Amino acid sequence: MKRSPGKVLLALGVIAVPVMANQAQAAVPEECRTVRFAEVGWTDITATTALTRAVLEGLGYETTSDTISVPIAYAGMKNDDFDVFLGNWMPSMASISDPYIDKGQVDRPRANLEGAKYTLAVPQYVLDAGVTSVADLADNLEKFDGRIYGIEAGNDGNMIIADMIDDDAFGMGEFEMIDSSEAGMLAEVKSKIAAEEWVVFLGWEPHPMNTRFEMGYLEGADDYFGPNLGGATVYTNTRAGYSEACTNVGALLSNLEFTLEMENQLMGDIMDGGEDPDDAAASWLKQNPQVLEAWLKGVETVEGQPGLAAVKTSLGI
Repeated sequence: MKRSPGKVLLALGVIAVPVMANQAQAAVPEECRTVRFAEVGWTDITATTALTRAVLEGLGYETTSDTISVPIAYAGMKNDDFDVFLGNWMPSMASISDPYIDKGQVDRPRANLEGAKYTLAVPQYVLDAGVTSVADLADNLEKFDGRIYGIEAGNDGNMIIADMIDDDAFGMGEFEMIDSSEAGMLAEVKSKIAAEEWVVFLGWEPHPMNTRFEMGYLEGADDYFGPNLGGATVYTNTRAGYSEACTNVGALLSNLEFTLEMENQLMGDIMDGGEDPDDAAASWLKQNPQVLEAWLKGVETVEGQPGLAAVKTSLGI
């Protein structure tokens, strides 16, 4: 039987459309198949990055993570060296992050943690002695050896402390800020507390330091660290246009939300339990698979298959 050209085209169209749809569904651009994370040596961001990498690898993505300073993280996103940074602590990091975001060089898709804090801290015995505010520091300069301990150079917290000293805020002009690292600062604090010596340092929550040490936060630094004892929100940042170019990863990032309890547990496993961050993240996800349903809503594998089932399989759930 001879077919008319119209019927042939119609038949071909019926066959071709679903094939093209399947190809489009599975087509994750090559440049999106490796997700490059920036880290800055903070255990909380190491933990959340490890969680996110575990999920992405379960979806079939390759991931990389480089530990660098905060300024280099932002320059790297601007220059297309990194795709994602999960540690934009606000408002303390505004002076570093906002110029990039305001110029459209870095995107801030969403908050990933609420209820954090970030400000100066002291041991409980120093609080008990009457030092409860940053306004009390100058009168006790000698007891603190004139030092305030920070973390790595270029960090926003260190920059805020330096501003307080430069401004002679609360008479703090004679203090010296000591650059170190998270691990180095905590080792110094541990040594000082063991000897019951006075020490003032950069503290934050979530972090195991809050249970490892008997400590508290100083009031009065709202103009520098923000209100409510440096109350902070942590945001996800990406290189400009990343979520639009890599829509599947963008969907995951738009769903991704952490909690203080989650991060405290993971950081404790890493810092106190000595677990490898990737192992700790995989273990936590196995024990708390319910988070995956929200994180993976609308997210597929690199081959266009349902994401939730694939990640559960990869984790052995």
